[in-house]
Amino acid sequence: MTDTHDFQRVAPDTLRDFVTAVYQTTGASPEDAYVAADAMVQADLWGHQSHGVLRLGWYYARLRSGAMRSQTNLSFPVDAGAIAVMDGGDSIGPVVAKHAAHDAIRRARAHGIGAVSVRNSNHFGTCMYFTRMAAEAGCIMLATTNGGPNMAPWGGLKKLIGTNPWSVAVPAGRYAPLIMDVANSGVARGKIFLAQTRHEEIPLGWAVDGKGRPTTDPEEALKGFILPMAGHKGYAIGAIVDVLSGVLSGSGFLDEVHGPYDPVNRSRAGHLFIALNVAAFQPLAEFDARMERYIETLKAVPLAEGVDEVFYPGEKEARAHEKQLTDGILLPADTFAGLDKVAAEAGVPLIARD
Repeated sequence: MTDTHDFQRVAPDTLRDFVTAVYQTTGASPEDAYVAADAMVQADLWGHQSHGVLRLGWYYARLRSGAMRSQTNLSFPVDAGAIAVMDGGDSIGPVVAKHAAHDAIRRARAHGIGAVSVRNSNHFGTCMYFTRMAAEAGCIMLATTNGGPNMAPWGGLKKLIGTNPWSVAVPAGRYAPLIMDVANSGVARGKIFLAQTRHEEIPLGWAVDGKGRPTTDPEEALKGFILPMAGHKGYAIGAIVDVLSGVLSGSGFLDEVHGPYDPVNRSRAGHLFIALNVAAFQPLAEFDARMERYIETLKAVPLAEGVDEVFYPGEKEARAHEKQLTDGILLPADTFAGLDKVAAEAGVPLIARD
């Protein structure tokens, strides 16, 4: 198990400035470097360390090899009112996704609904980083993305399907947005990497080894297959997300997609962002009041034994954000060691620990 003495706190701004500096050494503009850094640090603030600065070394390797391009190069093969197809030009994933999300919101404000299909992008971190933008702008957003293969088709023994996450964010009046962000595997692959980093076992049911046998060893899990959530249902959803993200956009799909752990191959990841302008359906104030009542009804149910409070989707992340914004982000020593390695390679100062 992890010793709490192996953790140290770091101020979010300090961490964000460090990652921004690393990206700039590869040729990224200050604005794009900041977006990439903010997406990672925000994941850590939410408590999603599997998608936080743990990943910096992988992204940095891809930038150095040219698999991911540090300078943004976007184009629109299709631009047709409420819909568009964006070509990300192998640019930095969060930068591409932020442009696409804002464009979908812009189109939704003009047409009631906006859809942007993205090809030739890269891994962008947590989906909710982008769907939350829409919720804060009075829109509901659905986002999907595909990734490098981690799961076998149901009953098979060959990796073909990524964890392929999707997210929906909804404005909620005086409450933090209601946000669902899930992978179609039982767990995100990054959580298995995190367990490996912390020298912890993983729960049974997360993954199987290369021969399809259940395992609690994260190293054997990474050699084998991540299991889909809800059995064959998770496999089916993962396939649909791949179609929406990769096939529809004209990007890669199945094993044509390469994840952030691959330092040399183009990602060919695809995304889909669909925004609904709430005000086109009903007055936003009326919707906000209905969402407040919805959340309050959820939280007012009788509690099961041993449960102190019912949370609505996205509430835990909102609370973690506020706490770590004040206290600092608690990261394991192994993550700091990885950041120190990147600092040495990039020639930037080491992070000062709290």
